Amino acid sequence: MAGIDEQRPFIPVGIAVLTVSDTRTLENDKSGDTLAARIAEAGHKLMDRAIVPDDKAAIAAQVNAWTETDGIDVVITTGGTGFTGRDVTPEALEPLFEKRMDGFSEVFHRISYDKIGTSTIQSRATAGVAKSTFIFVLPGSPGACKDAWDGILKAQLDYRHMPCNFVEIMPRLDEHLRRGTAK
Repeated sequence: MAGIDEQRPFIPVGIAVLTVSDTRTLENDKSGDTLAARIAEAGHKLMDRAIVPDDKAAIAAQVNAWTETDGIDVVITTGGTGFTGRDVTPEALEPLFEKRMDGFSEVFHRISYDKIGTSTIQSRATAGVAKSTFIFVLPGSPGACKDAWDGILKAQLDYRHMPCNFVEIMPRLDEHLRRGTAK
């Protein structure tokens, strides 16, 4: 049965938040604020936060830099997952993924459907792993950020969550890299 095993310790993880927008600033970034508040409330560490324009190279460069930064275990992006010409976050980040997390999108859409119905199909939320870092690509609305955090990420980023969670597998995310260098 899913739930919290109080016998296990809470292990905080380092999380970076990227808002993808041509118009947002730190002063009016409600989605980034929503994620930052939930990260702190859960007991995790907000390692960095940034805003970049809807530009594939800028998005990929920021996330790639974070995947190479010690202490950042998770990157959460918000914005740029729609269908307009400027929405390029999935195109920028999916090429970085070593492994895709198709289930994230499926569960996100299931949660979203219960709240906004068929409008959920207008989101291309996605997730994957790159350089031993989990990357979650969320829509740019505060509601979508709440849904993803409250319905998926809060539990999966809690080591106490059973029967399994992302935190317990973090030490093994780079096995394929270490295996290649073993003699």
